Amino acid sequence: MLTTTKVILDVANEHSFAVPAFNISDWAMFQGIVEISEEKDAPLIVGIHPDEVKHIGREMITGMIERSHRSSVPIAIHWDHGATYEQVLEAIQYGFTSVMIDASLKPFEENVALSKKVTDSAHALGLSVEAELGTIGANDSYAEAGAATIIYTDPDDAVTFVEQTGVDCLAVAIGTYHGFYPAHLKPELKLDLLKEIKSQVRIPLVLHGGSGNPDDEIAEAARIGINKINISTDIKVAYHDKMREVLGNDPKTREPNAIQPACIDAMKIVAAQKIDLFGATGKGSLY
Repeated sequence: MLTTTKVILDVANEHSFAVPAFNISDWAMFQGIVEISEEKDAPLIVGIHPDEVKHIGREMITGMIERSHRSSVPIAIHWDHGATYEQVLEAIQYGFTSVMIDASLKPFEENVALSKKVTDSAHALGLSVEAELGTIGANDSYAEAGAATIIYTDPDDAVTFVEQTGVDCLAVAIGTYHGFYPAHLKPELKLDLLKEIKSQVRIPLVLHGGSGNPDDEIAEAARIGINKINISTDIKVAYHDKMREVLGNDPKTREPNAIQPACIDAMKIVAAQKIDLFGATGKGSLY
């Protein structure tokens, strides 16, 4: 069931739901995310940031690909927030089935040029491409680390961008932050802006950085136009909070098979809630 994000998201776009793209950074997290997706019969996008790729190594990517071939639900292995053309070539060499090129902090013309170059190369090899227009606020060290504030996506620019680049899906800025949402700001999605973008751009749209935004807004966004939602902070917090608890209860605990099962279960609870919230539960049967 290894496939591309285009295959997965085109179905989500047709049936008005969103697919979770869970960012993982070790094998136990990957196994847990695949297991809960299979239990929920939900399509899955596994997101791996370049920093996470460096952490886990190329060999683990090979193992993830092999496991995905045996999955009962469709899985795409997605290079998240690639910053350069060279990184995209690396993703292709590693066996990723889709890539994101994030040139959102560059001037519009440069974003278009780089995104088109990536798309032309990736499409020639059967990979899907995601790009980003506008900037999502960043409250951590990942993604667009220099974007302290949100620069909302302009609908007219989105139309031009998609036409000129040929990307398969587009990440839009409608009111989210990477990492934890800043305490001094009220989380609020601009759903009217999303509707306007979706009315003009027919390809699947992507939401990055949904931690801290109200569930009802996220669910509505999935219903009216968002087809991929990136989840990293929420599952990692659940996983590592439980790990701290396990180790705190018995500081001498040292074996991974005594530490990790409870952490995986805690992460799966959060992941299951996201799968339900996005409307992806049971949608594996559509593929």
